[in-house]
Amino acid sequence: MEATQSPHPYVPRDLKLPGYVPVLLPQLTILGVYGIASVLVVTFIWFISGRSPKRSTVDRVLMCWWAFTGLTHMILEGYFVFSPEFYKDKSAFYLSEVWKEYSKGDSRYVGRDSAILAVEGLTAVLEGPASLLAVYAIAKGKSYSYILQFAISLGQLYGTAVYFITALLEGDNFAASPLYYYAYYVVLNSFWIVIPTAISVRCWKKMCAAFNSQGQKKVKSR
Repeated sequence: MEATQSPHPYVPRDLKLPGYVPVLLPQLTILGVYGIASVLVVTFIWFISGRSPKRSTVDRVLMCWWAFTGLTHMILEGYFVFSPEFYKDKSAFYLSEVWKEYSKGDSRYVGRDSAILAVEGLTAVLEGPASLLAVYAIAKGKSYSYILQFAISLGQLYGTAVYFITALLEGDNFAASPLYYYAYYVVLNSFWIVIPTAISVRCWKKMCAAFNSQGQKKVKSR
């Protein structure tokens, strides 16, 4: 027998979600847990990164960002990718509640849109671990640090561009209300536009400076 179609808050209203279980945790709890966990991660990385007096403030901030975004990609987005029926969860499991709540701002998640799955899958599997590698690269002063950060940032910008463009092409009507649209869909995702852009520009300048310096050394050695 097919599961019965339960009423849901998502748009479009005729979206088929058999066996849907409403969000069980309060919105404040869902957002609060994510916020507190993020602060703890950032605080921890900031603390341990400060143990080296030679490490700049910018590098410490970047380590915090890469740790935060890496864990977000791997844990939150990874759960979404590999849990196709999260909307049926009855146990109030936090990660399923996150996606049931976030889907109010973009129902393509609960509807398992193929473009979303592709973007989030690559993000969770590739960009997540790469972001944590960036933390290590900065901490150890690895030569590939800027190239790695540049590559991840471009990947994040590309993924975010695909995310917004596909929504526009499909009518951009996936939010339950303007509040969810702007709070979840626009504001939350804007961080992955502004910050990767700033990092890309910084890394590009650093790499260009390194290449120019190397070129000048070769000229002088002749």
